Amino acid sequence: MSSSSTPTPTLEPRGTISAKPLELDDNNELHGSLAKEEECATSKQKETTGLQTGLLMGSLCMSVFLAALDVTIVTTALPTISDHFQSASGYVWVGSAFLLSAASLIPSWGKFSDIWGRKAILLLAAGVFFLGSALCGAAVSISMLIVGRVVQGAGAGGLLSLTGIIIGDLFSPRERGKYYGLIGMVWAAASSLGPVIGGALARKASWRWCFYINLPTTGLAMAIIVLTLKIRTPHTPVLAGMKAVDWLGSALITGGTIMFLLGLQFGGGTHPWGSPVVIGLIVAGPLAFVLFMLVERYYAQYPIIPTHLFGNVSNLAIILVDFFHGIVFTQGAYFLPIYFQAVLNTSPLMSGVLLLPFALSLSLVAAIAGIYMKITGSYIGLLRMGFAISLIGCGLLYDLPDSETWSKIIIYQMILGIGSGADFQPPLIALQSSVPAQDNAAATATFSLVRNMASAIAVVISSAAFANKMTSQQADMAMKLGNETITAEFSGTHAEANIFLINSLDTEQQSVVRGAYHRAIQDIWIESMCITACGLMASFFVKNKTLQDEHTEVVTGLEGEKKRREIAMQLRGEE
Repeated sequence: MSSSSTPTPTLEPRGTISAKPLELDDNNELHGSLAKEEECATSKQKETTGLQTGLLMGSLCMSVFLAALDVTIVTTALPTISDHFQSASGYVWVGSAFLLSAASLIPSWGKFSDIWGRKAILLLAAGVFFLGSALCGAAVSISMLIVGRVVQGAGAGGLLSLTGIIIGDLFSPRERGKYYGLIGMVWAAASSLGPVIGGALARKASWRWCFYINLPTTGLAMAIIVLTLKIRTPHTPVLAGMKAVDWLGSALITGGTIMFLLGLQFGGGTHPWGSPVVIGLIVAGPLAFVLFMLVERYYAQYPIIPTHLFGNVSNLAIILVDFFHGIVFTQGAYFLPIYFQAVLNTSPLMSGVLLLPFALSLSLVAAIAGIYMKITGSYIGLLRMGFAISLIGCGLLYDLPDSETWSKIIIYQMILGIGSGADFQPPLIALQSSVPAQDNAAATATFSLVRNMASAIAVVISSAAFANKMTSQQADMAMKLGNETITAEFSGTHAEANIFLINSLDTEQQSVVRGAYHRAIQDIWIESMCITACGLMASFFVKNKTLQDEHTEVVTGLEGEKKRREIAMQLRGEE
């Protein structure tokens, strides 16, 4: 094999193709000139100016910030929105519609970028997000707002997944760690600041500015991306590209995700868990996933997610690590505010402020972890250390008091934040390093989908454990409160929704109810410890690879799709 070693300022294919066939090693990695040269061209990192890189990363960070912000910005503004539209039920879908749309379309965005190129699809996703934000801000009914959130969520899912894909395309495995760390820091900061910003805008200006705030920033980010993102864009004809899309696979993965998440959303709320609707959705969702994998394996010409991504123990362990981390992170971010409001009697807005020790420590460590991977070229130590620290953090959260002991409240959150931050990006780096570079988009999209599914599952299993604990305390509360009607308001699935009723009780009754909430939340931290321990065990099945300085360009367009198909066929023949 021969290739030019002189860096050039453009992303052009480099090197030649030799007749050496593809070979598969124990790590499911490809070796041989055909694997390297036919799927992409290998060269040193593309030379760009610091200003270009800074502007590009700034625009990508802005995109991620806005997409992540809109997950949580409505939480504290929902009461105001509900009052404005006089809708006590529809407001629930203002948050859910966004999450359903964002999660279900993540794999499709990755495949679209493989066919039509990263830049064009990133700009399309930004445009969809812009349109959705405008619709939400201008909504004249709750139905229009929900439709706007669906459109906005679709764009946000594209922004979040494509940012990770583009960083993987532009930078070498060793270099990209620091950029992923930066993105992780921005994502965590936006998620935590969302409730604070949303509450402030709803009170001081208008809830509509929770959405209008996206318009100028998204427009600026799009302009910078147009000017600074220098990446090869294939000239794929629209019709030819449409024919290359795996529409059956896309429908199955999108439909399966929506059905499963809808089942989780309906369960215990709109419908009982044992209702045919909930059971049907929760069963149909995974069945659609199974059909999706069969289609990808045996039918799809250009699969959305190639099945060889799951061809070894290490890759499966990485997916499990991603899943467990997503659950533990979400449990902390979801139930700490409930602890602040139900046990410490803070307002929803103040609970967002009190979450900052967790968010800031997570953000800072995520950035430091990226720098560490750049310096050492290793991710495995961070991966295992992060879960070990998170395990300690979850154990300490169990010790959180039922009073305002600020030293414990701050320090315990910081410890969990440090552990979560250390594990935020290393699993993605590990997965990208374990698959052919040509499958970078599929691997990144899969990673994002798993993390989103984990977050949804975390809320459900944690809420179920919380509700069960509150129900088990019902008899004791009834005896102490002397009123079964009041007790019923804080039992089972009613407990989360009725936190605001606690302040209507007298002082002695409040103490009883807040104590019950405290004990129920302690059960969540026990659950978190068990899941973190599972993540720690899974991390020991992840194989370490030294991150390389050599950058590999990914070929997109129909040419790239053909190369991916050749790789998949060769890998299938090796099994």
